[in-house]
Amino acid sequence: MERTQYTDTGILILRASLGVMFIAHGLLKVLVFTPAGTVGFFESIGYPGFLAYLVMIAEISGGALLLAGVYTRLISLALLPVLLGAALVHLPNGWVFSAEGGGWEYPVFLSVVTLVQALLGSGRYALKVPKPGFIPAALAG
Repeated sequence: MERTQYTDTGILILRASLGVMFIAHGLLKVLVFTPAGTVGFFESIGYPGFLAYLVMIAEISGGALLLAGVYTRLISLALLPVLLGAALVHLPNGWVFSAEGGGWEYPVFLSVVTLVQALLGSGRYALKVPKPGFIPAALAG
């Protein structure tokens, strides 16, 4: 399949949108809900508290790396469990995200979009960094 300027521009828009979304959700947990509040929420739904810190770090750092286009496939795949965990949390609330507690369609949609990003890779408009030897070439871009 031939990549065109439109394809690479579309990949950039998708990658930047996902990056900003992950950063926003991570900062929401840090600045609005606070780390202690986020830990409390995680514990209230049966998740271990330390997982809240991992999610905040993953969302903020993963979002920044997506925004830059660094290791896009690997980062996208690494962020999928965060989104699937969010979908499980929202599953009992029903379909619509405006439902009390938020529905499951938004995290599921983001999971699909993040998987698509993993398949597409970084695209032409990304920061070029050397690939460490321990990352397979298929996951680097």
